[in-house]
Amino acid sequence: MDPRSLTPVLRVLRLCLHLLMAGLLVLVAGRALADGVPNAGAVVAAAVVMAAVYGAGPAVPAVRSTRSGAALWLAALCAVWLVLLALSPDALWLAFPLYFVELHLLPARWGVPAAVVTAGAAIASYVRHGQPLSPGAFIGPLLGAAVAVATVLGYQALYRESERRRRLIEELIATRAELAEAERQAGTLAERERLAREIHDTLAQGLSSIQLLLRAAQRALPPGAPAAPHIEQARAAAQDNLAEARRFVRALSPPDLESGSLAAALERLCATAPGLTARFTESGTPAELPTPYEVALLRIAQSALANTVRHAGARRAEITLSFMDTTVALDIVDDGHGFNPASATVGDGGFGLPAMRSRAESLGGTFTVESAPGQGTAVAITLPLPLPQPLGDAA
Repeated sequence: MDPRSLTPVLRVLRLCLHLLMAGLLVLVAGRALADGVPNAGAVVAAAVVMAAVYGAGPAVPAVRSTRSGAALWLAALCAVWLVLLALSPDALWLAFPLYFVELHLLPARWGVPAAVVTAGAAIASYVRHGQPLSPGAFIGPLLGAAVAVATVLGYQALYRESERRRRLIEELIATRAELAEAERQAGTLAERERLAREIHDTLAQGLSSIQLLLRAAQRALPPGAPAAPHIEQARAAAQDNLAEARRFVRALSPPDLESGSLAAALERLCATAPGLTARFTESGTPAELPTPYEVALLRIAQSALANTVRHAGARRAEITLSFMDTTVALDIVDDGHGFNPASATVGDGGFGLPAMRSRAESLGGTFTVESAPGQGTAVAITLPLPLPQPLGDAA
């Protein structure tokens, strides 16, 4: 494991493990020299080799970064320990730090059996060297292995739980940021729509009326009247400002309408409905609609289709835009489980049935909902087409 990735707690535990291994190696070599055993030199040499192999592990990049390198280093370390175990019964003390090394470097399915084999080798060495047999000789290594397994596996479980919570917190923070951005964008779009309606209903309509009055006054003047040029200039200024107001309205319209017609926006809406087969059809002779009409119809269709996706459990939906002699109609029909319209409440974010009804009625239209449990839902919006104004001056 890369030392840079360790937490402070793991760094302390890692240092303690190194100190424990070094201390036990010194103890094994020191006891061999102090007791004057015949093979004391071999025991000291094996302890030095084991210390060298153990110290080389953290220093070799392959051991820290690859599982195969760690496995080869662990095999070499255990081989030297077995040699030391054959030379001295005191080497069985080294089994305890080896448990932690094995469980740390190997997967659980291999680490636990390796710890059990290590405990068995320690017990067998104790018996082989003819040491006095006692329950502790058998229980000690096995109990040490059990403690090591419980400690390592418990810590790993806590670490996984901590990581899961950390990822959950990161997801919550990211979701909160996304929600804040979505709310900001929704507020921006709502303000743009409001400004577009205000400009259309006040400035554009007022300028259109002024232009019509100036045309009427211009026609009423006798030929050669001195006021005629001034009226013509005023009418031209009103026409220019009316065109500018219309440009403002177009600039403030929803992005879905900026790159095409209402029909194209509705067709894109059907194509992007998640988990739903939606189809768009258009009937009648298409007519140019004022921007507030297009915005209202698009927003109602978006809200209705969003409710279908979230609540209706529908498989299919159909959006129909119909142009008639004096009205334009929008119908959204789905095959979902339906509901009782009388008990419906405002939907999430204010895009419920009352909000859709308010949009339609603000333009002098009608809004109806037909639904029943188990029979799907049909939403119908009808708006009166604006009367054409003379000389193409409609706002």
